[in-house]
Amino acid sequence: MHILHVYKDYFPVLGGIENHIKWQAEGMQARGHRVHVLVTNTARRTLRQRIQGVPVTKTGRQFNVSSAPVSLGLFQELARLGQDADIVHLHAPYPPGELAQLLVRAGRHTVITYHSDIVKQATLLRFYAPFLHRILDRAHAILVSNPRYPQGSPFLRPRQDKIRVVHFGIDPTRFQPTEASLRRAQELRRRFGPAPLALFVGRLRYYKGVDVLIQALALTPEVQGVIVGTGPMEGAARALVRQLGLAERVHFAGHVADADLPAFYQAGDLFVLPSIHRSESLGIVLLEAMASGLPVISTELGTGTSYVNQNNVTGLVVPPRDPAALAQALRRLARHPEQRAALGQAARQRIQEAFSLEQMLDQTERVYREILGESPARGSGQNML
Repeated sequence: MHILHVYKDYFPVLGGIENHIKWQAEGMQARGHRVHVLVTNTARRTLRQRIQGVPVTKTGRQFNVSSAPVSLGLFQELARLGQDADIVHLHAPYPPGELAQLLVRAGRHTVITYHSDIVKQATLLRFYAPFLHRILDRAHAILVSNPRYPQGSPFLRPRQDKIRVVHFGIDPTRFQPTEASLRRAQELRRRFGPAPLALFVGRLRYYKGVDVLIQALALTPEVQGVIVGTGPMEGAARALVRQLGLAERVHFAGHVADADLPAFYQAGDLFVLPSIHRSESLGIVLLEAMASGLPVISTELGTGTSYVNQNNVTGLVVPPRDPAALAQALRRLARHPEQRAALGQAARQRIQEAFSLEQMLDQTERVYREILGESPARGSGQNML
């Protein structure tokens, strides 16, 4: 089977979607399929590389529109690479990618992983919506990470017959403690102090709600916060910490290498994903934190965050944009270590049972074979949840 993934970025650019595509590409190639990844370069020249064995074409980008890189070379490369592709697998939203596939009609079949609605960029959405509807109509299957998201999406609700749920997956063994990671976690605890530690990991973007977390921490002096990640909202977040006089309790760890990330999870007592928009369709960092045995606090967005993190089972769910409610949840977990332990154990078990890489690959491969009219491979997953 020949699979061509199309999106805007790929490793070493880091992000939830970029990691998801990387794991899909490497996993399917390891299963004997022919895989190619087509994305844009961060510069104006086109690169052809092999990244951990996967062929990757990065076309030169000319400019950006609302954070979407535009590359005219992407259209040409899609036509060339997609000539004999069995599956062209788009990752949406990336408007130039969807438009390119509409015009080029590469490959035999089109699969779209629908990561999230466009929420903030209203002007872009007005131009994007018509051809998004068209590419969704032409798609042979639309993959979503959880069954809740389509219910709230105006683009997905009318197309229930095409929707297949494929859980995002991670490698849980990566987050099991090792001697080295525990030693590093102890160093971090000495650095950040003994109070219960609330951890945030992610790109500091508008929809992540880091400002709400900082305001909640101002209301919970018994809790310290560690913010891992960088992004366009970092300056505003640091300014808010200074304004509220929280520099002693709220720590910015900046960019943390993947190899060091498990130690940060192991240093934490609880994890917070305070997102405020439907742009947060699930949150792979939720999976990582839960695989590390952390109880999590997330917000009710009508998306997959509350599907992954089950209220009072694996953590707590609070309303978005509500610092007081978030502070109450922080206070509750900070004061009850036995509850943290029980929720964290249930969180780890949920990841092992439903969100592993192998399950994700099984479910994806089953969709591919279904639309190609092939029988499922022996041992492939049958759970389409």
